[in-house]
Amino acid sequence: LIYLAIKKEYEPVLLLPIGFGCILANIGMSNQTGLFKILYAAGISTELFPLLIFIGVGAMIDFSPLLSQPKMVLLGAAGQFGIYASLLLAILLGFPLNQAASIGVIGAIDGPTAIFVATKLAPELLAPIAVAAYSYMSLIPIIQPPIMRLMTTRRERLVRMEYSPRPVSQRIRVIFPIAVTIIVSLLAPDAAPLIATLMLGNLLRESGVVDRLNKSAQNEIINIATLFLGLTIGSTMTAASFLNLQTFYILLLGLLAFVIDTVAGLLFGKLMCWLSGYTINPLIGACGISAFPMAARLSARMAQEEDFDNFILMHAMGSNTAGQLGSVIAGGLLLALVSAFH
Repeated sequence: LIYLAIKKEYEPVLLLPIGFGCILANIGMSNQTGLFKILYAAGISTELFPLLIFIGVGAMIDFSPLLSQPKMVLLGAAGQFGIYASLLLAILLGFPLNQAASIGVIGAIDGPTAIFVATKLAPELLAPIAVAAYSYMSLIPIIQPPIMRLMTTRRERLVRMEYSPRPVSQRIRVIFPIAVTIIVSLLAPDAAPLIATLMLGNLLRESGVVDRLNKSAQNEIINIATLFLGLTIGSTMTAASFLNLQTFYILLLGLLAFVIDTVAGLLFGKLMCWLSGYTINPLIGACGISAFPMAARLSARMAQEEDFDNFILMHAMGSNTAGQLGSVIAGGLLLALVSAFH
């Protein structure tokens, strides 16, 4: 993990501390003793670290492209299909429902959501799930392009999308995080902590009156939480608990969920392209996953590889932010599903 972080620059902000925490765990400093026992109890068992990270993520997200193009919500929903497909496969492989749901949420390609759900449902699988979620986030530029080329024709990739957004007032941008928090919390109470912290960060951004808090959320808060989260997850990765066949299955199912998410998003994008008379570029369907903003930038780059003057970035951002919301809601639905059956 340290090699991947430094040499390949795969999510180094998290994989580097996880790798170092893993070394410490195997020389006697696991989450069962000392500092890491305290950090695990305070930040992982309570879900504090992923929620603090979500405040920072919310402060970084501009929902204006989504608010000006509400139809992108459909692509954000389509980008979550892999979660449920991999959940069913995990059950078929013999995983109990709580573990299968935790594995499935890797398909959200959203590290904090995966960690939050795994901590609640299957804390014994936290390390491989966290490693899979963040590793696949970093591998988006490698995994998605071949699928995008395979699933779309050149004609579809060349589709130009005119960007003439409806202006989104500050009032709407302020009301949006408040309204989403209330609505999602009522519909999926188990998702309330995730959506509330994400929308709090966004409210700090859009209010325009708490610049210090906004900058702190985007920098100090998210950086410190990520450091402690990575080290603490690494401290659970003793050889006996991590180097086994179960971890291999989790990594494989997570990859499959990612691929299915991408395929489902592209298929839905192709449907929208056809229904719109080739005015919607199906590439934006691939960023209906979370992984903001990397997935949106990749879709825009893929379009420009075919036509350098084709700019679909803002449309892709709309789909990508919808995917961020979709991943949080999907995580809440998984928690509700498991609670209903237990």
